[in-house]
Amino acid sequence: MIFRSTFPLRLRWLPLLLLLLTAAGSSLAGPAVPGAEAYVSPDKGKGRFPLVAGGQAAPLFASAQDWPGVLRAARDLQADINRVTSLQPALTTDKAPSGKQVVIIGTVGKSPLIDGLIRSKKLDASGLAGKWETFVVQTVEKPLPGVEQALVVAGSDKRGTIYGIYDLSQQMGVSPWYWWADVPVTPQKALYVLPGRHSQGEPKVKYRGIFLNDEAPALSGWAKEKFGGINSKMYVHVFELILRLKGNYLWPAMWGNAFNDDDKQSPVLADEYGVVMGTSHHEPMVRSQQEWKRFGSGAWNYQTNQKTLADFWRQGIVNMGTKESIVTIGMRGDGDEPMSEDSNIALLERIVADQRKILAEVTGKPAEQTPQLWALYKEVQDYYDRGMRVPDDVTLLLCDDNWGNLRKLPKAGEKPRSGGYGIYYHFDYVGGPRNYKWLNTNPLPRIREQMSLAHQYGANQIWIVNVGDLKPMELPISFFLDYAWNPARISPGQEADYARRWAAQQFGPKHEAAIGELLARYGKYAGRRKPELLDADTYSLSNYAEWPRVMAEWQQLRQQAEALESQLPAAQRDAYFQLVLHPIVASANLHELYYTVALNRAAAKAGAANTNELADKAKALFAKDADIKQRYHALAGGKWNHMMDQTHIGYTYWQQPPVDKMPEVQTLAQTTAAALALPAAPAPRPQSAAGNEPFMETDGYVSIEAAHYSRAVDAGGVKWQLLPDLGRTLSAVTTTPATAPAALPTAGSPCLEYRVRLSSPGPVTVQAYLAPTLDFAGQGGLRYAVSFDNEPPQVINLHPGLVADNGNRPWEQAVARNILIKESKHAVGAGEHTLRFWRVDPGVVLQKLVIDCGGLQPSYLGPPESARGAVKNP
Repeated sequence: MIFRSTFPLRLRWLPLLLLLLTAAGSSLAGPAVPGAEAYVSPDKGKGRFPLVAGGQAAPLFASAQDWPGVLRAARDLQADINRVTSLQPALTTDKAPSGKQVVIIGTVGKSPLIDGLIRSKKLDASGLAGKWETFVVQTVEKPLPGVEQALVVAGSDKRGTIYGIYDLSQQMGVSPWYWWADVPVTPQKALYVLPGRHSQGEPKVKYRGIFLNDEAPALSGWAKEKFGGINSKMYVHVFELILRLKGNYLWPAMWGNAFNDDDKQSPVLADEYGVVMGTSHHEPMVRSQQEWKRFGSGAWNYQTNQKTLADFWRQGIVNMGTKESIVTIGMRGDGDEPMSEDSNIALLERIVADQRKILAEVTGKPAEQTPQLWALYKEVQDYYDRGMRVPDDVTLLLCDDNWGNLRKLPKAGEKPRSGGYGIYYHFDYVGGPRNYKWLNTNPLPRIREQMSLAHQYGANQIWIVNVGDLKPMELPISFFLDYAWNPARISPGQEADYARRWAAQQFGPKHEAAIGELLARYGKYAGRRKPELLDADTYSLSNYAEWPRVMAEWQQLRQQAEALESQLPAAQRDAYFQLVLHPIVASANLHELYYTVALNRAAAKAGAANTNELADKAKALFAKDADIKQRYHALAGGKWNHMMDQTHIGYTYWQQPPVDKMPEVQTLAQTTAAALALPAAPAPRPQSAAGNEPFMETDGYVSIEAAHYSRAVDAGGVKWQLLPDLGRTLSAVTTTPATAPAALPTAGSPCLEYRVRLSSPGPVTVQAYLAPTLDFAGQGGLRYAVSFDNEPPQVINLHPGLVADNGNRPWEQAVARNILIKESKHAVGAGEHTLRFWRVDPGVVLQKLVIDCGGLQPSYLGPPESARGAVKNP
């Protein structure tokens, strides 16, 4: 169990209270975003529009002249009302339906119905005209002859209307994941829309999407069995999901697949649905790598094969036609490899210029009128840093290090680009130091913290995230797209509230708190180390009882998740297994497997009597891993067969093993000692009630969670900000705003103070445990400073020798362990001292401080937090 201070918990209750007040009077789950308006209720009330009441559903009315994607979404609304109430409203597109109440759906400038309401001043267009992807849902009196009242769903553009439709569905209790995770609805006899004008405004990030990548063997095997391949029959489900989540952008599956060539209906349907299509960071001009393999000839080399490549790219823009797309420009090596050694900036700039010339010639309009991006992925960022530039209208797509740490951000105060900046992020990855593809291992607090940096620094044109096979990334996908819509709606500490509200959206309010807590704790535990990197030696058996402590946490989580399953209605259990229980039981089992292997090896070394018993148990746990997978594949009558085919046990280098391989265990023909005693997880150390007593040296060290400072000193407009639940053990602390300039510490500078009491004098080493944030400012490294009492602060750089690239040992270790540990040395006397952690650069995230007084032992998470002084009757 992780000891949590009462301070972060109190912070959590405030948004919860606000949410409860906002949603008062409604028993429907509604939106997942904390504090978001809930405007549909099963209860009748003054001024409420009866969407469904008295056994009747209000008919739906849209114009046949509206976008086909809007009419298609209107049919989804018709089906959603039926899902919830078992009543199916009529849907007409030619003449107004009869009835006192009608639902009118349409797009400004495209629907004569909506434009007529605006002209007659019955609908105020001020919040819609000229806006991007904006909708309103509101009641209008006497909208049409013979109609007393209408619920109007109006959009500023095609997707604005579609989002309004799906927002209404979500408010009624239809999860965006109803198909992809088999989430059932809670039946209702009546649905009423509250009075008022309901809108979510404009999205803060213009293009928000996902990238289906690394899709074999799971997604590819599943799609082949269910749809005959990754084709339009599969993609319509992807398009609908993206739109229900208020996303608008997709990079399609590309390893072995060609979206525009495999099935000619796929791009047609994407445009009809309203999904903006792109190609991945290394596939220029709307052409996939597979298309080059099929239709290209010669080398993928612009110096030696210019005409062939230019013709190939020209055909990509011809194929695009008028379909809404963002065109990737530039060039990487074939198969997402670096360019050849003789490639240079002048050549790449010529490639971009020639590509834009093709764009202008084929489209018949200036190149700047077609959205484009240039992805600064891996070595391409080096070209940019060395001076390569592209035209101002091209979006610079900045990237993370494939492990969720942003590599580069625009400079604060930099002159705006008309094309802006975007972010390419990862929840899933194939590459060094190791693939991670099996399960979701992306804690929401870290996603929020890094993408908050992107938002604060103005990278708001495109956010796209690599989601691998899509499942099992349901929760982080929802969070990423909701956060992209408006980052201000999810503040630090509200990630747990989001998990709780998301749980309510899938399973209803009865168990939302318990399920939300399971999801939050799973994210923290899973984020400590990717399953593919886990082994018997990850945690220490002998020091700080680390393996038993970690295993106890997983066991408790598994027991609580399994106990909750039995309390759910049968209809919810398939969804619960997919979204909650499976990742927990699969991860707990994997940890128990490696823990048992560690015990087996220790027993064999000691010649213990239970060596062989532990070996047999490890083999049984390995077999259980396969059983858990089979249970997943049997869900919903086998609907998700193959979706958990990803191997994850037996890695020996970065690439996945062909099959899961049992870890090596040892057996003994005869034993010479008693059975190895299994270590028990110790209880957490007690803390003083006051929470401000000094941390005491014990066993030659002092360990302090960053959130447990005795005083936070703010200065110069810079404030310390608690990041609840961010980190491997408790919470983290950083400074805000993230755009405030760097400053070396002086008297009165921002710092955190920690009271400590040391037993004896002597040299000590202070280890700072920091999130593996990169030097996103490109200034030679982010810095902090540390000091005891009144000594001059020592300035420490997080990044000397660290380069976010395969083969760089400091970076590989930082992302594998999900921590950076930096050291400073100090000479201090015995007694009480104040340890100060000084802010120098923005973006530094502190998770833990450990003072080594000579007794610190090696461990993965560091020692448990030390006790404070004045603890009585522990």
